[in-house]
Amino acid sequence: MPPDSVDLTNCDREPIHIPGSIQPHGCLLACDARATTVLCHSANAGEMLGLVGEINGATLEGLIGDEAAHKLRNAIAGQVRASRRALVHGLPLASGVVFDVAIHVSRGVVVIEFEPAEATDRSLELARMMIDRLAGIADLDRMIDATCRLAHSVLGYDRVMIYRFGQDGAGRVIAETRRRDLESFLGQYFPASDIPRQARALYLANTIRVISDANGARMKLIPEHDPSGQPLDLTHAHLRSVSPIHCEYLRNMGVAASMSISVIIDGQLWGLIACHHYTPRTLSMSRRTVAEIFAEFFSLRLGALEQARGFAAAAQARQQLDRLLHLTSHHDDVEAVFREHLPDIASLMPCDGAGLWINGRWTAQGSVPPEAAIPHLAGYLAGRAESAIWATDSLPRAIPEARAWLDKAAGMLAIPLSQLPRDYLLLFRREVVQTLDWAGNPEKSYAVGPLGDRLTPRKSFAIWKETVHEQCDPWTDADREVAEAARGALVEIALRHSELLADERAKAALRQRLLNEELNHRVKNILAVIQSLVGHPIAEGRSVADYVAALKGRIRALALAHDQVVRGDNGGLLADLLAAELSPHRSAAAGVELAGPPVWLDARAFSVMALMLHELATNAAKYGALSVPGGKLAVEWTLTAEGDCVLVWQESGGPPVAPPRERGFGTVLIDRSVPFDLGGESDMVFARDGLRARFRLPARHVARAGDGTSDVAVPPATAETPGDGTLVDKRVLLVEDQMIIAMDVELILADHGTRNVTTCASVAETLNWLRDFTPDLAILDVNLGTGTSIPIARLLRERGVPFFFATGYGDSIMVPPDLAGVPIVRKPYDERVLIGALESLLASP
Repeated sequence: MPPDSVDLTNCDREPIHIPGSIQPHGCLLACDARATTVLCHSANAGEMLGLVGEINGATLEGLIGDEAAHKLRNAIAGQVRASRRALVHGLPLASGVVFDVAIHVSRGVVVIEFEPAEATDRSLELARMMIDRLAGIADLDRMIDATCRLAHSVLGYDRVMIYRFGQDGAGRVIAETRRRDLESFLGQYFPASDIPRQARALYLANTIRVISDANGARMKLIPEHDPSGQPLDLTHAHLRSVSPIHCEYLRNMGVAASMSISVIIDGQLWGLIACHHYTPRTLSMSRRTVAEIFAEFFSLRLGALEQARGFAAAAQARQQLDRLLHLTSHHDDVEAVFREHLPDIASLMPCDGAGLWINGRWTAQGSVPPEAAIPHLAGYLAGRAESAIWATDSLPRAIPEARAWLDKAAGMLAIPLSQLPRDYLLLFRREVVQTLDWAGNPEKSYAVGPLGDRLTPRKSFAIWKETVHEQCDPWTDADREVAEAARGALVEIALRHSELLADERAKAALRQRLLNEELNHRVKNILAVIQSLVGHPIAEGRSVADYVAALKGRIRALALAHDQVVRGDNGGLLADLLAAELSPHRSAAAGVELAGPPVWLDARAFSVMALMLHELATNAAKYGALSVPGGKLAVEWTLTAEGDCVLVWQESGGPPVAPPRERGFGTVLIDRSVPFDLGGESDMVFARDGLRARFRLPARHVARAGDGTSDVAVPPATAETPGDGTLVDKRVLLVEDQMIIAMDVELILADHGTRNVTTCASVAETLNWLRDFTPDLAILDVNLGTGTSIPIARLLRERGVPFFFATGYGDSIMVPPDLAGVPIVRKPYDERVLIGALESLLASP
């Protein structure tokens, strides 16, 4: 089929691998199998290679020189497979012109492509740098985003997109980095017909396709057919000319040049790294080699991370199912547990809604069909699903009545919960066209070419919407595997529950008897302590009212301890106990300071310390430091290497202290409780300037609390802590002449929600942007190689834009006196320092 006869009705049958022409940024020679005689050449070969006379029929040595021909034959001899072209960079020909050359064998014909050589070949350095950047990223989404940014920076195209194919052949832009003034295609869907099947097959065979100029001429091959009438197969050629329909598609979008790099996982075309440029652009062969190597590494890394994500999702699903199994083993009503934990069950796989149909009762969450439709759904499943997983991507096609609630659910996956077709867990997904959010400008208009307005992004988008109408995102094999695991676990729970229930009842009866005995023991102990408190005689000189008040306070302290022990799993935190006992005595006039690690007291120690601390706090409030304005109390505790807890009680600023002439009950309680009840130590010093007491609680009664509890003296984080989200959606200007450093900063800012970053590498470029753009914040590299960022700093100061300097130097000699007060952040950047500096700029008045 001649290319000129191709139109929209037959483009899926266009023979794009034998176009009969190449692009004009290079030339081509085709030789016999021994690379001796030229059989075919492109129309521009003579001019580009500096050849005079007839080309076809001439020897390769006669055209390009003996040495060049020898190097090319050696290169083709080492070629492993046709899809991996042999490359010779910087090859000088007999004419004196230097070319980059790609050579491969196609159906017994040696195809040699010549392109002007790049002045400096940094392909190895760039490829290694790009691979190193990706190798350290373990998060799949971050890795895809970083790939987009790397390709945009290194390859220099105006727009770089990661384009992923769906199961139906349609594609979606899942990542994008672009020039600021361009419309975004992020989230854009394209129908399968935009990349016909033979084009996808060609992407598998030849992983890179470049278009230097969508309006460029096509260089004919001479002759167009060999003596047997066959055209030259250009499947693996870099210079292969492109379908006129695809060029029309690019022109309709205003795109002048493009490059697509295949992303292949396990032999399947996963997607493309798609690059657009809005003026003609020829990417050198060495730079394309970098892109090809980088894309292969990206494909391998992507496959590994996707597999890891799948394993993680399966492991998480198994953990949730195990947790549900554990929960149900302790409940009589397993159906109630299922309903209560429906959100956890629904989170096993991506869905928009879920429901449980058990014993004719419906429980649902999220976007689900109306309750009146569920019995009909259950009846439909009973006749088809039996005890197996059943799923559909389009409920209306299976059940026409489902069109009435298409806005709620378009697809369903059913998991039977019993051996009989009766009970089900139903997961729903909404119509996919309802869940998308295209980032394109709805007012954007596109040029319309001779082939019509179908070849524009918005028309493609509309065709895709029409194609996927009444469908949800497909249920994948991974989804079905998780569903099968869930079915097995949930059915097992239901079957085992009846067996576990009887055993659990017997165990519950035994636990109840043990609890009753423990309660009886504790109540007797408490009554014995209260009896001791009540039976102690009134000290001489004290009234009955004082005695009653003291007794009430001690019983309250005992009640506090008992309550905490019951609620706190047989113990409590020392800090909580101190706070409770001292809270009535805290005031602005009397200061109380508490400091120490999170220490857990067992039930015995908690009760003893409750009584003792109550006595200390009461005495301090009545006679000691807390009884007068300006008095201070400091309580500090530590854990020793042996695990003991040492608590120091220090009063100061109160009335003069003298040792008591008689040891009352309170003093005895303080002095003897810890040694007698806990086997620890107690020491009180009645110094004139304030009471000082020291107590040691043995390790068997104390423990450091969990990692989630901080030391009492550590203040909580404030809103100014770096990374608090204040940078989200801020417009940041980054002036940096080192591409890699700039990319690092962009990734750091992206992790903190700042994706609106304008990066400039020179003073001229920055000043040009600042003509009609004012950022919220700026980061200025002082030394830009060919100059400094001082003119930019002065302009930003005039506009009132906060900024700081970044420098790798140890001094500020390059900063003039009028900018001496500008903050400076040293390179290499530390993420916390960088984010903290930016947030400090925002916080400054």
